[in-house]
Amino acid sequence: MEMPFILLVVALIWVLPIILITMSTRTHGGEKVAWILAIMFISWLAWIFYILLAPIKPDNAGYK
Repeated sequence: MEMPFILLVVALIWVLPIILITMSTRTHGGEKVAWILAIMFISWLAWIFYILLAPIKPDNAGYK
């Protein structure tokens, strides 16, 4: 009974950064997909880089 609960908690912890990046407005389009792929293959280390570095390129939507 304890094992499925532990697996569920571990799965939620693994998926949490993916959910947070998906809902974030800091990046858009291909850059967001690249960060999500990095999370899937590098996991929490990539999420820490996302928090520190995203967006990599400035958003030019506000500049005219």
